Amino acid sequence: MAKSYRPVVRDQLFLLPQDMREWLPADHPVWLVIEVIADHLDTPAFHAGRRTGGAGTAGYDPDMLLTVLVWAYAHGVTSSRRIEGLSRTDAAYKIACGGNTPDHATIARFRAAFPDAIAEFFAQVLILLARLGMGRLGTVALDGTKIRASASGSASRSRETLQRLARETAAAHAAQDAAEDALFGDARGDEVPPAWSPRRRGERIRAALADLEHEQEQAERDEQAKAEQFRERREAGERTGCSPASAAVALAEENLARATARQQARIDEWQEANARSLAGTGRPLRNPPRQPASAYSRVRQAAASLGKAREREAAARRRQEQRPAPVRNITDPDSRLMPVRGGGFVQGYNAQNVTSQDGLIIATELTQDPNDTAWWEPMMNAAQAAADLIDAHRPAPAPPAPASQEDYGAAAGQEEHRAPGSTASGADGEDPAGQHAQDRPAASSGIGLALGDAGYCSEANLTAPGPPRLIATGKRRDLEKAARGDPPASSSGSPAARAMAQKLKTEDGITAYRQRGHIAETPHGNIKHNMGIDQLSMRGLPKARAEWAFACTIHNLLKAISTGHLTTQALTALAR
Repeated sequence: MAKSYRPVVRDQLFLLPQDMREWLPADHPVWLVIEVIADHLDTPAFHAGRRTGGAGTAGYDPDMLLTVLVWAYAHGVTSSRRIEGLSRTDAAYKIACGGNTPDHATIARFRAAFPDAIAEFFAQVLILLARLGMGRLGTVALDGTKIRASASGSASRSRETLQRLARETAAAHAAQDAAEDALFGDARGDEVPPAWSPRRRGERIRAALADLEHEQEQAERDEQAKAEQFRERREAGERTGCSPASAAVALAEENLARATARQQARIDEWQEANARSLAGTGRPLRNPPRQPASAYSRVRQAAASLGKAREREAAARRRQEQRPAPVRNITDPDSRLMPVRGGGFVQGYNAQNVTSQDGLIIATELTQDPNDTAWWEPMMNAAQAAADLIDAHRPAPAPPAPASQEDYGAAAGQEEHRAPGSTASGADGEDPAGQHAQDRPAASSGIGLALGDAGYCSEANLTAPGPPRLIATGKRRDLEKAARGDPPASSSGSPAARAMAQKLKTEDGITAYRQRGHIAETPHGNIKHNMGIDQLSMRGLPKARAEWAFACTIHNLLKAISTGHLTTQALTALAR
């Protein structure tokens, strides 16, 4: 697809005042953003919805709109109206849009189409940065962070409240329809557009209620499935462990009825045999049952288990009553109340990011799950796919220069004076060129080690297929104490958890794990505090997920610029 955007922007410079041109030298980052999008990325997904031809003014170039949004998000500006205002007053924004200022509605519509294009944009930027030599995969880290949604927590409602609001809204709409029909008859063609109609609130209420009811029904089905699996394991003679809490009473009642019936059958069998003996020989059998079935030890044990199950159920019911009722937000029904560090909740989402050793976010996902545990394996699968993509686009290592006879002689002399076991590298692993071996990207390395905090610690995650891993089995301070040998070795937990705890007690294990905080949490701090993206502006999971991936893509671009990998000279070299 031919791109006419960049020449338009270059030609637009003469319209800017002289002093403003002096504010933006040739090495200003906005020029890098323009060059990356205009010349080094394929953006057909953004062009797919563009209308061309026909009457009217030519539409805005999607590459230009994308550049303006990248520059705006890089500086924490997410409001389409603010972006429009800055495009009229700020030099960098003027250059990004080539003086052809888009209005806020155009920006908002373009951004609303993100879900169809952002995944490809994220991958394209990752490929470009891999070609520039970034993407060190020796150690990667997975971490979750809570990001606020474009919704207030005060707009959350319980199931009962949502049901009442749905009834009231339906009745109000019916009354309004009847009144308008009586007054105006059929539609006149000048009704309020659907996007502005109060009915949109009713749609969000119904969506929130349906989602909440579906979640509760799914939870009930899951509990029933757990109870059935427990019964199947018990009937097969397998180890069952503790029965599911929601079905504990029913299972205990079944066990008591089974034990009572078994003992009663023995009593009945003895009585029948005794009756036959009396009829045949006139003598009763020995050892008659001296107590009812309910008094036998196994039956008493089953009855005691039933009593404990009922106590457990009552305690669970009390805890459930003390918990706040499940709620849904009527502004963004897809968002959830998320617990945050330090106490409290935010209305938002839980973002999962896998970050490379040099600070690139190589895989990202926005979830509705407050917990991190279930996301280890999906994110590792996504990270390994990204690692394959990065490895496939790394620059090929330069072939060694041909050596002369003098070089061979010098090398031989060095070999004679080299200490046994030493290498051609300099001190501390540095080669003669001054570059550390661990800093040079390998031609094809994959993920060497994956790090995760205690939120990902589970038997399934510790034993799942994938790259080697270090997952914390407790708090950081406890790991440090264990590594120093302060507390005695713990024998609690599963065999996999105990083995991981032993790894983290070794010097190599704790040293490797100490990288987790810097690798995993730095991108979150950069996006939220430096870029200023601490709240999403788009509603609904698909759009919010695309917006978060867009912010992560911009983080990667800024990281490449700040580390000196993304420069005009480097882009020129790629184009050769």
